[in-house]
Amino acid sequence: MSSYIKSHTDHTGITSIEFFHPQSNSLPGKMLNELAQEIHHAGLNADTKVIILRSAGEKAFCAGASFDELSAITNEKDGHVFFSGFARVINSMRTCSKLIIGRIQGKCVGGGVGLAAATDYAIATEAAEIKLSELAIGIGPFVVGPAIERKIGNAAFTQLAIDAGSWRNADWAKRKGLFAEMHSNMENMDESIARLAHTLSHAHPDAMAELKKIFWKGTEHWDQLLDERAAISGKLIVSKFSKEAIAKFKGK
Repeated sequence: MSSYIKSHTDHTGITSIEFFHPQSNSLPGKMLNELAQEIHHAGLNADTKVIILRSAGEKAFCAGASFDELSAITNEKDGHVFFSGFARVINSMRTCSKLIIGRIQGKCVGGGVGLAAATDYAIATEAAEIKLSELAIGIGPFVVGPAIERKIGNAAFTQLAIDAGSWRNADWAKRKGLFAEMHSNMENMDESIARLAHTLSHAHPDAMAELKKIFWKGTEHWDQLLDERAAISGKLIVSKFSKEAIAKFKGK
């Protein structure tokens, strides 16, 4: 199947934004830009009352950055541009006036953890393990870091960032606050998402918009901050260390 991003709004005002990539729902630059645009447009759409962010398939919610695209970056400018895609997605979620429910059905790696953290209410399954693998390829979770640290705190974020080769299970993620709920299977997860989305679709839109401002208070500088972080990643990704590390990962 080909990669895609699609959006659908039902008659109750629930907008589902779904992304898919055959490589474990990894996100190349083009998809990052499209995803940011879809979230932005849903936030401006008067017919949208609440947003569900989801990915296709069962095994992986999002594998983060596309390794094919990372290995093709040859200069700092292009690296900055690529990582700015993650910055745009997170900032579009941050500034969106609609509450965003995250449907986290499977594993999250790197930028995928950032997406889950940037949702306002993440509902996951027991299969939703998480890992920040960036340090293992010579960079760090610079762009997604603020969103993750905001949700789980500095101590837990530090653990993930340093121990880049280890998975944390969904129970760990729930205890740290990344996931609001964890369910034993996808059916139960989807039932809970449908219940919450239905409830929110009947709530006062202005009240939810004001709540969202409160939830994200103190992040008004993130346009600049995440751009600066993207520049750091863009510089590091063209290093000899990163190129060799990515090649090893792709060769496994």
